[in-house]
Amino acid sequence: MAGSVHREPDVEESESLRSDANIAGPMTDPVPGPRTESPGEDVSASMPTAFGPEGRSETPPPMDDTTPADGAPQAGAQAAVRSGGGLPRPEQTRVIVVANQKGGVGKTTTTVNLAASLALHGSRVLVIDLDPQGNASTALGIDHHAEVPSVYDVLVDSKPLADIVQPVQDVEGLFCAPATIDLAGAEIELVSLVARESRLQRAIQAYEQPLDYILIDCPPSLGLLTVNALVAGAEVLIPIQCEYYALEGLGQLLRNVDLVRGHLNPRLHVSTILLTMYDGRTRLASQVADEVRSHFGSEVLRTSIPRSVRISEAPSYGQTVLTYDPSSSGSLSYLEAAREIALRGVGVRYDGRHAHALPGNNQHSMQEGNR
Repeated sequence: MAGSVHREPDVEESESLRSDANIAGPMTDPVPGPRTESPGEDVSASMPTAFGPEGRSETPPPMDDTTPADGAPQAGAQAAVRSGGGLPRPEQTRVIVVANQKGGVGKTTTTVNLAASLALHGSRVLVIDLDPQGNASTALGIDHHAEVPSVYDVLVDSKPLADIVQPVQDVEGLFCAPATIDLAGAEIELVSLVARESRLQRAIQAYEQPLDYILIDCPPSLGLLTVNALVAGAEVLIPIQCEYYALEGLGQLLRNVDLVRGHLNPRLHVSTILLTMYDGRTRLASQVADEVRSHFGSEVLRTSIPRSVRISEAPSYGQTVLTYDPSSSGSLSYLEAAREIALRGVGVRYDGRHAHALPGNNQHSMQEGNR
């Protein structure tokens, strides 16, 4: 009938259904771009029509991708987590360095959203903001003006890490060591200090609170701040944007990882490659993803992160996408990526539906990343 609204039959959402929707494929935000409709406007009337199997014009139902209410952001996120099941916690603290000297590839976004995903699964997670811009601190709702004790005090003045760590209000079990603008001058001040490459490592080793994961958000450079992170960590997670320039400069980062492993930190290895800003509408994104997977193989997560308006909006509210909009495509993708990372840490490969024990050599390499 003309003008009737076609409704699909209700389908019970399962873990495999959600994970398949967030694996490298046509992954974009359900409603990409800014919203222009006014409150109360019937957006279904302006949506394009589709043709059914018999050629009849049918209007699809409007998609529910509205901004969540202010109240209880963690409750919605935890509900999404519970539907996916729990995750194993590592026997020892995993220190993961999120690094890529190319800017704008999603390092900070990946750090805070993976940290929130792991914390919502019951892990205790610390985010160390090593970027002078302090964007990770902003995304987690942590104040980081010039007078706030920060990572700068830890690196330059040997302040205990416990004195600067703050809990994240929206996510239980998540903590942040904030960065301030003072960190911009730390590169110069560290040059004259003794053991300048290992000051963050010593601070982490002296931190006595129990943690499952430490995620270090690095600046878009290969200077002393990034070197401190590489010396302190055991695993390197490299976010790669699905764009033409994604692989340019990546060789220099890998050479730096090899140098640090050879001279300062023999446990360091690249454990994870995460494809970000994946737009399934473009052939370029698929080509970049295929090239990355062919080059890095098993290090690349099966899950990729789509371009999503919700991911971009969340930091402006001092939240991660997990608490800002738990049901968005970006939130579900980061939850799935966190699941892969957690299972790999205990020697299990997760393919979206089933978990499989990793071969002995891969399991050994992951165990080397535990502390």
